[in-house]
Amino acid sequence: MGKGFDGEVLVKAEKVVKSFPGVWEHLILDHVDFDVRAGEIHALLGENGAGKTVLANILSGFYTLTEGQIYVRGRPVTIKSPKDALRHGIGMVHQEFTLVPPLTVAENVALGLRKYSSFSFPIREVERRLRELSERYGLRVNPRARVEDLSVGEQQRVEILKVLYWEPEVLILDEPTSVLTPEEVDDLFRVLRNMADEGKGVVLITHKIEEVKKVADRVTVLRLGKHMGTMRVDEVDEERLLKLMIGDVEPFRPTRTRVKQSSKPVLRVEDLHVVGSEGVEAVRGVSFEVREGEIFGIAGVAGNGQRELVEAITGLRKASRGRIIIMGRDVTNRSPREIADLGVRHIPEDRRRTGVVEGMTLGENMILRDYRSQPFSRLGVLNLKFIGEFTQKMVKEFEILAPDIWETEVRILSGGNIQRLILARELWREPRLVVAFHPTYGLDLKALRHTHNIFMKLREKGTAILLISEDLDEIMSLSDRIGVMFEGKLVGILDAEKATIDKIGKMMTGIYAE
Repeated sequence: MGKGFDGEVLVKAEKVVKSFPGVWEHLILDHVDFDVRAGEIHALLGENGAGKTVLANILSGFYTLTEGQIYVRGRPVTIKSPKDALRHGIGMVHQEFTLVPPLTVAENVALGLRKYSSFSFPIREVERRLRELSERYGLRVNPRARVEDLSVGEQQRVEILKVLYWEPEVLILDEPTSVLTPEEVDDLFRVLRNMADEGKGVVLITHKIEEVKKVADRVTVLRLGKHMGTMRVDEVDEERLLKLMIGDVEPFRPTRTRVKQSSKPVLRVEDLHVVGSEGVEAVRGVSFEVREGEIFGIAGVAGNGQRELVEAITGLRKASRGRIIIMGRDVTNRSPREIADLGVRHIPEDRRRTGVVEGMTLGENMILRDYRSQPFSRLGVLNLKFIGEFTQKMVKEFEILAPDIWETEVRILSGGNIQRLILARELWREPRLVVAFHPTYGLDLKALRHTHNIFMKLREKGTAILLISEDLDEIMSLSDRIGVMFEGKLVGILDAEKATIDKIGKMMTGIYAE
């Protein structure tokens, strides 16, 4: 643990209230108190929609508060923009990356510097400074590397370096571990501890209690916009934190019933080869099938061909060789619409770029799959009354926290609530095939349980589900059979009842194959 319990209060939020235009069941933030001290890692814990990111956006200048006061080193301040926040020593690393892929690391940082200053920043000077920061904090990254050539973990280091370039006293990180491997998480936590030991205040936004226990000094819990308590991490157990987050909950185990599977597969992939964005073959001779009433899980470390495999199956990327057969029909290299019209539903990896149209409203996004057919439209005319009723029903069932369905663009929703929207849109019917890529990414425990229950019910009704996830617990608890991908190949298929985490882990790293 750090030494920041008695450190100077760097930033304090007092009785902060935030509301948005539209009708909400509760204030986004309801008179919330929060502070961060020098030398500590302070976790901000809560479910999706609890208000964690909104509070962080207020502190970092992306939102303005409705009521309340922000103090910096005891002085009341007004923060109206990220530039104001940086001037006061507050920087934020957002959950969604904002990098320009074709540019180098240094060029991306220089773009951010120009946004807040009229001065020019010579690239060589930026590169030199980045090397200093990289060495100082253990954030290994080549300033001259192009962002598109970096792994997700390396891209996150770039996002952190972009903020550290300003030498902030307080660094806020929003769900920074969502896309990292366990090893990358450990590396990140070491970096955060180094920052705290240097005297910075670090705010870690998370919904994962195990992360709080592992790295934080203090924790503040939010639930539905309300401050549920602030305490030292070494004085509170996981059960207490869980109760503060979501109230009284029962342990969750997905209910698995035996399902009579059809002998005919819903999806069959035969010797599939797919070339990735860099012109290199990313999927190399993959073959498998998914039957009715079966959840077929694919495990693997990110970057081993999973994305390209899913894109080929859903019509978003061309296959160079092999066949994709859905319900007996060869759909290799057919369009996404043709494939969707067969009853295929897709929960994409990148929810903001692929899953929604951020400039459209919640109601418009909810019908992107179905707007061409009755009862959503007739003869090309939308049935707005039915669409409104349907969307309100989905909002309630999937507990999507959002303003008025017709007035607010989806872009202002949290990542978790966008994920709920996508799940509602794709799963409300009983599709023949669901291709689910990280379906519970960014979801809190309650939403995760809801999603898993839906998958089990669809399975019982005969839906075939292809589940791609890096969460081995999720893969093992939901799947009937498990395939493991490594370097573009399916290195083995295991019966889930006989699979072990150790065995799958070794296959994921190429130690051996079945």
